[in-house]
Amino acid sequence: MFRKETNERSPVRVFERSIHGGLGRGNIGVVCSRAGVGKTAFLVGVALDDLMRERKVLHINTVDPVEKVRAFYDEVFQELAESEKLKDRPTIHLAMERNRMIHTYRHGAFSVAKVHSAIEFLREHMFFQPDAVMIDGYPDWDTASEQQLRELKELAAQLRAELWLTALTHRDDKDLDERGVPRRISRFEEYLTVIVRLTSVADHVKLQLVKDHDNPDVADLHLELEPTTLLLRWR
Repeated sequence: MFRKETNERSPVRVFERSIHGGLGRGNIGVVCSRAGVGKTAFLVGVALDDLMRERKVLHINTVDPVEKVRAFYDEVFQELAESEKLKDRPTIHLAMERNRMIHTYRHGAFSVAKVHSAIEFLREHMFFQPDAVMIDGYPDWDTASEQQLRELKELAAQLRAELWLTALTHRDDKDLDERGVPRRISRFEEYLTVIVRLTSVADHVKLQLVKDHDNPDVADLHLELEPTTLLLRWR
């Protein structure tokens, strides 16, 4: 199968239709789950779909080194290429590498100001302007401030990029809103356009759409994350 066909039949198309065309430039999406359930896999799946459409992606990680993040991308890409019998894999993989940048800010080194500086450098020297930004591990929602969320929203707007964040939930979370979202996350709802929750169920991970822009009726995604291959799939 060729890249265009693979992209057209991607489960991400189902996801985009469910949220009325996608997250949208200048908006923030959040994927939340307990540790180890699949937040990073979700981000990488969405990023790979963007890269398959020749969009540029900046992936930021606040925990792992660049090599580990790159290896995770390679693993998921190989699983995708194998499952879709993707043709001309080396050429596609090289093109995707050129359209993706990975930056890590470990041990509390992350700041929106540093991201702005990095992007200015990428623009000036590498002609790289991200269409999507994936931030894995920031902010710490237990201590997050309105200023942090405002800065992230302004970053997305200034870049005209879709921005995805992860949010760690806990088994003992008790202060939940009526949808089951911890209030330490939902208290920033005015800055969040889409919220997705991942839940481990038997041999798969269920995707639940919690917030879809300002739409009162939230769709059932009918999607899941396969924990062995780390790929999104229909259910």
